[in-house]
Formats: sequence, structure tokens, C-alpha cells
Amino acid sequence: MGGSGSKSKGFWPFSGSVSVDDPTKDGSEQSMARVRSFHSATPFVLTRKSSMYFDEDGDLAHEFYEETIVTKNGRKKAKLKRIHKNLTPQGIIKLEIPCIHVDFPVVLCEA
Repeated sequence: MGGSGSKSKGFWPFSGSVSVDDPTKDGSEQSMARVRSFHSATPFVLTRKSSMYFDEDGDLAHEFYEETIVTKNGRKKAKLKRIHKNLTPQGIIKLEIPCIHVDFPVVLCEA
């Protein structure tokens, strides 16, 4: 369940263990020390994988359907058939507003 957290060690720089010199520090200070130790890492997510697809005509949507006419007992009935072939994923898109990564270890606000 959940699906958005990173499971592998080392995928997100804050998930690995970093040694802290002072053993008297509590957990929150240790996590802040970890954050400071990675100068190139940022807690913000700037891009994400899109869930939309392009079809053959260049249209962009989550799903594509085709209307088909089915004749049953002499009656014509229109049905929608979902298209699965010839779709290309949109790929990686840039977020307009950066989000905070789900594995960011520091409490930002306590209620």
C-alpha cells in the first residue's frame, strides 16, 4: 500500500544512514545533520511521470475510446471500445509548483 515511497536504500539521499560525530544529539538533530550533509540534494520534487498518453493524431488524454456499431437481433447499438495500441506516454513533465518529497525526514510543522 502507499506506493510512493522509495523502498531501496540509497535511492533518496536522506534514507541512508549517515554517521553523526556527537552521540548526545537526539533524533531531530541527527536528521537535520543528514540534511545539511547533502549539499546537492533538495527535498523538493520538480518533475513527475505523467499518466497521460498521445494517440496517432497527437491528441493527449488519460484514455482513448473508439465508437463501434454492433448489430444484435437486427438492432444497431453503438458501443465504446477502449484503445490500447499505438499510444505513446507523455513522459516526464515539470511541475508548476514544487512539492516536498514523501521521504523528507524533517517535521516541518507540528500541530
